[in-house]
Amino acid sequence: MVRAGLTPERLTRAGAELADEVGFDQVTVSELARRFDVKVASLYSHVKNSQELKTRIALFALEELADRVAAALAGRAGKDALSAFADAYRDYAREHPGRYAAARLRLDPETAAASAGIRHSQMTRAILRGYDLTEPDQTHAVRMLGSVFHGYVSLETAGGFSHTPVGTQESWAWILDSLDALLRDRATS
Repeated sequence: MVRAGLTPERLTRAGAELADEVGFDQVTVSELARRFDVKVASLYSHVKNSQELKTRIALFALEELADRVAAALAGRAGKDALSAFADAYRDYAREHPGRYAAARLRLDPETAAASAGIRHSQMTRAILRGYDLTEPDQTHAVRMLGSVFHGYVSLETAGGFSHTPVGTQESWAWILDSLDALLRDRATS
């Protein structure tokens, strides 16, 4: 590969691609150096260490996922918005398993506050406004949706549903219908 033109952004994108190929836990500066056919030391002028690289990949993944979800949500409301959000989230996790894992990286408070993670929360709350939830129900609902989506995607990608004849898409649709009904019911309570 070409050695010239290495930048933190290029290394981050390559690290995200590597994460999808080998798993986020396996991403290191050393492995990335092998990909670019350069010495590890030459990458340290662009990234401090493997932790910084992983943080950069996490921020990249959060931004990429937020952009995808925002595009899916445009012009939608109610159950349609809930389903669009959930489907974009699930599709991203299945298409980019390493990046999805990166998006789950625990960030320090300052980095998290400046990340696209805030956009994820804002978009979730925007969906929930359509259900007319007030606090603390809205916060509970944000946590519930995140837990359900992450839990389902994690089990599905690990093959946890492959032992049953019921299709995963059928279960996914059932879950989204159930969440919509639950949220509508909570709004009227």
